[in-house]
Amino acid sequence: MKFLLDLAPALAFFAAYYLGGIYVATGVLIAAMFALVLVYWLWKREVHKVHLVTSLVVAVFGGLTLYVHDPAFIKFKPTALYALFSAALLLSHVIGDRVLLARLPQQAIQLPEPVWRRVNFAWGLFFAFCAVLNLYVAAHYDEATWVKFKTFGFSALMFVFMLAHAPFLARYLPQE
Repeated sequence: MKFLLDLAPALAFFAAYYLGGIYVATGVLIAAMFALVLVYWLWKREVHKVHLVTSLVVAVFGGLTLYVHDPAFIKFKPTALYALFSAALLLSHVIGDRVLLARLPQQAIQLPEPVWRRVNFAWGLFFAFCAVLNLYVAAHYDEATWVKFKTFGFSALMFVFMLAHAPFLARYLPQE
């Protein structure tokens, strides 16, 4: 359920794009991201920082897209967001006593510090790759292709990247 809820703004953006174009889709995305923050607040009584940061980045770049009437800003949003995530993850290797992923509440998995460092570094590089890939797709393909790739391509890439971690992390999962 959580996965579908987290994917809802992207799916709303995709549907709105095909029903009304990039500007309608941008407005829908802004509203859907803040609705996601609100739904989690009402459901769990917590605000996920990633959702809040994403909502703010969407509001800035989406707002610029709507104000200037130029889709280049919303196309740059994934790059800005992925670069922000990458920088946060990679900088946590030199700032603080633990890497960022190790600081998150862990319910399913407990890892030794060196493993957290490797996983955190891998995710930092992955998000840097995604930031550059978005720039490439936005610059070299038409808008409809970019929308499809943004909605489904990055979700698929993230899913495959998570699956690639499974064999490496399996030995640290709790044995029932």
